Amino acid sequence: MLTSLKVRHFRCFEQFEWELESGSNFIIGPNAHGKTSLLEAACILLRLQSPRVASLARVVQHERRGFVVDGYFAQRHLQFYYSTQRKKLALDSVEQTNSKDWLQLGRVVWFGNEDIELARGGAEKRRKFLDFIGTQRDAGYRTSLRAFEHALRSRNHLLKQPSQRWREIAAFDGPLLQHGDYVRTVRHGLLAELQSDADAAHFAISGQRESLRLEYVPGDQGDFAAALAGAKVEDARLRQTTIGPHRDEVRFFLNQLPADDASEGQQRTLVLALKLGATRLLERHFGTPPLLLLDDIFGELDPARRNALLAALPPTAQKVITTTHLDWMPEAGSGRVLKLG
Repeated sequence: MLTSLKVRHFRCFEQFEWELESGSNFIIGPNAHGKTSLLEAACILLRLQSPRVASLARVVQHERRGFVVDGYFAQRHLQFYYSTQRKKLALDSVEQTNSKDWLQLGRVVWFGNEDIELARGGAEKRRKFLDFIGTQRDAGYRTSLRAFEHALRSRNHLLKQPSQRWREIAAFDGPLLQHGDYVRTVRHGLLAELQSDADAAHFAISGQRESLRLEYVPGDQGDFAAALAGAKVEDARLRQTTIGPHRDEVRFFLNQLPADDASEGQQRTLVLALKLGATRLLERHFGTPPLLLLDDIFGELDPARRNALLAALPPTAQKVITTTHLDWMPEAGSGRVLKLG
C-alpha cells in the first residue's frame, strides 16, 4: 500500500506531507483547496503520468522550475523530480536509468467525474482508458505504444511537407506496422478480458437487468499492412496517416442499444462499471487490487448507486476518496481523514 505521500512545488502546494493507512483514506474540504491535486500526485508517483493532463509541466507550481513527488509504496521509497529540463527517478535512494522497475511496483485505477466522457466524448478518451490499463497489465505495452506514436508523428511530419517523398515516408511504415499490430492486439484482448467484469459490475451498480456489451472497432480494418498501402492516396490528400490504431474506437451497448442515447445516469453507471471492471482485471492478474483513487464522484450518484458502488469496491483495496463532506457516509469513522481548508 501507499503509506506516505509528500509533494513539493506541486500545483497549489508549496510543500505537503501526508500519512495514509491501508483501508479507506478521506480527503475532505471545500473545492479548489487541493483535494484532487493530492490524488493526482499519488497517481503520478506510481505511474509517472497524470490522469488529468497530458503534460506534467502543467502541474508545476506557478513560477517554479519543477515539482517533486515522494512516497513509500510496498516498503519501497519512490522519489520523482520533474522539470521541463530533466527528470529524475530514485528508487530506495538509487537513481534509475529507466522507469521499467518503477512501473512494475504498483497499479492505479482513477475514478473521476470527468469519466463520463468515456461514454459521450470522442474516441481518444476511450483509447486513453485502454492504454492506461494496458500499460499496467502488460509490461511491454508502454514501449510499443510509444514507438508506434513516434513512428506516427514522424510519418505525419513528412506527409505535411510541401513535397512528399514517399521513400522517406515508407521508412516509417515498418515500425508503424510492427508496433501498431501489437497495440491493436493488446487493446482488443484487454477489452475482451474486461467484458465479463464490466458487465457484472454494471449489473451490481445499476440494480437493473441491463446488459453491457463492449465492442472494439480497429482503426486499421483488421489488416494494417493492406489498409495502410491502400490509403496512400488519401494520406497524401489529407497529409496525415488515416489508417491505424490511432483511429481505434470502442463502442458501448446497453441491452444491445448504443449507449450514446442512454440517460446521464445510465452513462455514469456504465463508466463506473468500466473502472470497476479494470480494478477486478488488475486484481486477478497481479493477485492484489490496485490503489483506488476516487475523486469526488459520490455527489453525482443517487443513494442507491452510491451504496452499490461502495459495496462493489474490493474490500482489501486501499482507497483514497475526496469529498466536500462525509455526512453521506457514517462508516467513514473507520478510515483516516485529512481536512483541507
